[in-house]
Amino acid sequence: MAKKNIGSSFDDFLKEEAMLEEVTAVAMKRVISWQIAQEMKAQQLTKTALAKRMHTSRAALNRLLDENDSSLTLTTLASAAAALGKKVNLQLVNRSTCSRWLQVDC
Repeated sequence: MAKKNIGSSFDDFLKEEAMLEEVTAVAMKRVISWQIAQEMKAQQLTKTALAKRMHTSRAALNRLLDENDSSLTLTTLASAAAALGKKVNLQLVNRSTCSRWLQVDC
């Protein structure tokens, strides 16, 4: 006999602890940082070279790549994407249409 899930979901736990939005923001930042780092590696770009393309400091780029620093502006993200030959695609979706709390494509 297969066991059924018992109890609430992880989302419910995070909501109860008033942590859902913070955890989601940190997770999104980690994904963004990872994607930028992967694209830098694919294009064989150093931090200094990308910062130069972005017309920003290497310190600002380090903040963007720091997965634990959730302060990210859309301007910085758009600048990094453009410097990598990419674009940013953000959208609001209903939570009920997403099967997980963090998915790239819901």
